[in-house]
Amino acid sequence: MSESGESAPKAGASLLRMHDAALPALPAPQVCEHARLSRDARFDGLFYTAVKTTGIYCRPVCPAPAPKASNVVYYPHPAAAEAAGFRPCLRCRPELSPSEGAWRRGDATVARALKLIDDGALADAPLAKLARRVDTGERHLRRLFVEHLGAPPSGVHGTRRLLFAKQLLTETRLPITEIALASGFGSLRRFNAAFRDAYGLAPRDLRRSPQAHADDALTLRLAYRPPYDLPGMLAFLRDRSLPGVEVVGDASYQRVIAPLDGASAPGWLRVSAWPGGEPALKLELHNAPPSRLLEIVNRLRRMFDLDADPIAIASALSTSERMRPLLEANPGVRLPSGWDGFEIAVRAILGQQISVAAARTLAARIGARFGQAVPADFGAPGLSHLFPTPDALAEADLGEIGLPRARAEAVRTVARALLDGRVDFRPERTLDDFAARWVALPGIGPWTAQYIAMRALGHPDAFPAEDLALQRVASVDGAVLTAKQLRTVADAWRPWRAYTVIHLWRDAAARNAAARAAARTSATP
Repeated sequence: MSESGESAPKAGASLLRMHDAALPALPAPQVCEHARLSRDARFDGLFYTAVKTTGIYCRPVCPAPAPKASNVVYYPHPAAAEAAGFRPCLRCRPELSPSEGAWRRGDATVARALKLIDDGALADAPLAKLARRVDTGERHLRRLFVEHLGAPPSGVHGTRRLLFAKQLLTETRLPITEIALASGFGSLRRFNAAFRDAYGLAPRDLRRSPQAHADDALTLRLAYRPPYDLPGMLAFLRDRSLPGVEVVGDASYQRVIAPLDGASAPGWLRVSAWPGGEPALKLELHNAPPSRLLEIVNRLRRMFDLDADPIAIASALSTSERMRPLLEANPGVRLPSGWDGFEIAVRAILGQQISVAAARTLAARIGARFGQAVPADFGAPGLSHLFPTPDALAEADLGEIGLPRARAEAVRTVARALLDGRVDFRPERTLDDFAARWVALPGIGPWTAQYIAMRALGHPDAFPAEDLALQRVASVDGAVLTAKQLRTVADAWRPWRAYTVIHLWRDAAARNAAARAAARTSATP
């Protein structure tokens, strides 16, 4: 890899308009009809089926008897169905659908605006401010939302809040007052009124009795579209896990999370497969304040790439002779992101020109030396401390843990730059803008900036072309490419280049393992 510090130009308005035009529309009616009748989980969240005779809208996977086609209307988003007067099905529960990932990923105006809405941008600010953050006008932003999602930004925001509240009502024992807070309502009165207006009943009327858990964990279902390679995701995270901060096994991921909203102690979480083979992950949360539940869910959906559309990704990449066999061998590969942007940035700096294992060792030392310890009675075996904050590392003596001087200064520089606002992880940044800000810092080159974009933002088109492993395995004929040649080859993989990185890294690891096994065999007398 190279750390030359060469920056990329910012994306212009014409490029963003091109991205907006490329946003997916509702699947063709015949595709929707076939997926509805076959209950194809690969289309879950890509469209919604509204039934005119009942006034209900459903997921494509709804187990109820299929209505006649003449009574069905298809919508691209729950907000569009609700704006047309339909209410969510109580059997298939549209609140569990994965989001349409292409609308929340990449640099298109709608994608960046949706990421901001997910972060609560419309909770206490007008649409005009949201429009300014994505560099467009309020009227134009509203038009884009209606064109692509069938509802304005305010409708998308309102429906998202209510559907999350609906999930909490049916899956948890949280008091309704806390559910109102968790779903972004300032008061119980406003929550009750909005819920009754949208669904025609009071929140308490929807209350179910979820199964009790012995440890009193809050448990939520996080759906995805199959196929999904959870073992591969856990293996990637396990190779890079930080002892004491994370525990990654063959079947689950656990980590400690910082005190949020003034909580007196840190919390922790566990993610595993949902029992019974349902296409969903099981989230167990301990000591998580209600006001941050949606934030935690959003982080984990990004971290585990739960909103990806495998059909769209495979369709775009399968035209590549190099990628086709990798997609066929591993159709459920997702883009592993990280819990915290600063943590990923530090790991990226430590990983410059050394192995994953060596970088993990250094990161573990930093965490153990400068991270905040958790209470002795924390209740989560193997979790002992938080990863340090930028404040803790801005002036830290990192030489004492064996970090080379230049790399230690780069970590401190990034910590200070985050504190003073020179760099950030704001979701409205385009990839080019994000990378340009980061490579302006001493010690941060294109590889590091693109790696951070890929793993901290979950950006689907991030591509660290300076990566030596990628340069060795990306060509069809086995030739080792330069970074410039690799970028040229990778242009055909846009806008999903980050997924090709994961596929190629896996292929490189498999080749290395095979070569080591062959060497051991040949050395055996």
